[in-house]
Amino acid sequence: MMFTLIRQAHVYAPKDLGIKDVLICNDKIIAVEDSVTLDFSWDEQITTIDGTLKYLVPGFIDQHVHIIGGGGEDGFASLIPEIQMTDCIKAGVTTVVGLLGTDSNAKSIPALVAKTKALKEQGISAFCLTGSYAYPSTTLTGSVSKDIAFVEEIIGVKIAISDHRSSNVSKEELARLATQARTAGLLAGKPGVVHMHTGRGKIGYRDVLEIVKETDIPVSQFRPTHAGTQLESAFAFAEAGGMLDFTSGNDTKRTAQLLAEVLKQVQSDRVTLSSDSNGSFPIWNDKAEVIGMGIGKMTTLYQTIRDLIQIEKVPIETALTLITKNVAKGLMQYPKKGCIARGSDADLVLLDQALTIDSVIAKGVCMMREKQMLAKDYYNNLSRE
Repeated sequence: MMFTLIRQAHVYAPKDLGIKDVLICNDKIIAVEDSVTLDFSWDEQITTIDGTLKYLVPGFIDQHVHIIGGGGEDGFASLIPEIQMTDCIKAGVTTVVGLLGTDSNAKSIPALVAKTKALKEQGISAFCLTGSYAYPSTTLTGSVSKDIAFVEEIIGVKIAISDHRSSNVSKEELARLATQARTAGLLAGKPGVVHMHTGRGKIGYRDVLEIVKETDIPVSQFRPTHAGTQLESAFAFAEAGGMLDFTSGNDTKRTAQLLAEVLKQVQSDRVTLSSDSNGSFPIWNDKAEVIGMGIGKMTTLYQTIRDLIQIEKVPIETALTLITKNVAKGLMQYPKKGCIARGSDADLVLLDQALTIDSVIAKGVCMMREKQMLAKDYYNNLSRE
C-alpha cells in the first residue's frame, strides 16, 4: 500500500474545514483530522507533504474539453492539436470530460474514446460524450443509447443549439435525444446528460424551456454550456431548476466579473465553469464569416476562479464549487469527486498563499510538487535516441 500524508494545510473541502492533516492510502482519502498520528512502523512507507501556509482544495473538474482538439472552421490547417495529460495537471485538473465540436469528420468518436482511455492510463480521471454539433448524433456503436449504456467512458451526449453551425434540431428531436440519453443513463448508472453547445442564435433556450414545461423529462437532463451567450434564457433556465455552465474564455477577469453578477441572481449550486480547452474560438463577422481564430486554454479555468476570489471578492468556498462540488454532483460523481472527505478519491490541489497552483495529486499520485512537474506524457518517457 502507498500512503501520503499532507500535514497542516488549510483545507477547503470546498467548505472551509480549517487546518487539517489529510491521509491518503493508494487512491483514496482515509482521514481528514486535526492531527493524524501514525504508527512508527509506517514511517518508511509514507510520503509526507508539508501543507503549512498552503490551501488544500479538491482537484478541479473540467467538463468541456476538446481532448483530441477542435477547430476546422477555417480549413484543415485550423484543426487544433489534442491535449496532453501534463496540460491538465499544470491547470490543476484531475478529471476531464472530452467531447467533439463542430467537426465530426476529421475528428471522430472512436478517436475521442481512445484518447479518454489514454488519459485514464496516464493517471487522471476521464470521461467523454458521444455526439457533436450535428444531428443525427455521430456515435461509436450506431446508437446514442448503446454508447451511453455500454461504453464505460461515455456518460452523455453532445448537441449544438441556437447556432448557425448546428443542425437546427427541432424541439421534438431534442426531446427524443434527451429521452434516449436519460433511459440509457438510468440503465448504466450514469447522468445521461444532453450537453448543449449554445450559440448566439435567435431561439436561445426556447425549445429546452418548452420541453421542460410540456413534458416529463427532468430539467436535469439538459446541460447548456457557454451560458454567457444567452443570459436572459439562462436565467429562465436556472429559475426552472437547471444548471448553467459558463466558459472561462481567454479574458478571465471579464468572465469572473460576469460570474460574480450571475451569483447574485442564481443559486451558486446551479452554476459551473468549464474551459472549452483545445477548442476553436473563431471570430465571426456579421455575415457569419471567419475573420480570426483563437484557442481555448485549460489554464483559464482556475485563473477565472482565482480572479473571482481575488478581484470580485467571492468567498473561496463558493468560488471553488464551480469547478469541484457542483460539477461532480452534475456528473453523478459526488462525493467520490469534488470534495475532500474520508472515502473520496485522492484528487487534490495545493495552493500557495498567492492562490497559485503549487502541487497536484491525481488518484493518490503526486503529479506535480512545489511547481515542478513529476509526471510525464507517454512519449516524454521514451528515449529520443
